[in-house]
Amino acid sequence: MTAPSGSDPAGAVFNALADPTRRSLLATIADRPAATATELAASLPITRQAVVKHLAALAEAGLLNSEREGREVRYSVTPAPLSDAVSWMAAVGGQWDERLVELPRRLREPH
Repeated sequence: MTAPSGSDPAGAVFNALADPTRRSLLATIADRPAATATELAASLPITRQAVVKHLAALAEAGLLNSEREGREVRYSVTPAPLSDAVSWMAAVGGQWDERLVELPRRLREPH
């Protein structure tokens, strides 16, 4: 599944990762590629159905690929949307770095 079309793909990633259960699922899948919802639910205090809903949200943000294998669906992480979000954070961080470098000079200026 690919990231939804729109003007803010990083926003979809941040929205999906705002939930701690989803972050945990993504980390688990990164460690155990090709995990199924049943396997993932076995290690969590939530139902398989709840896990499937969280996996759907991650897939909708483009963070997971899914592949049907018989009756099971196996999930793997798609790193590109994470890279896009990291690039966005680096760009914003760079802007703040520039502002912080400028701040002492501005503070010394008379009002």
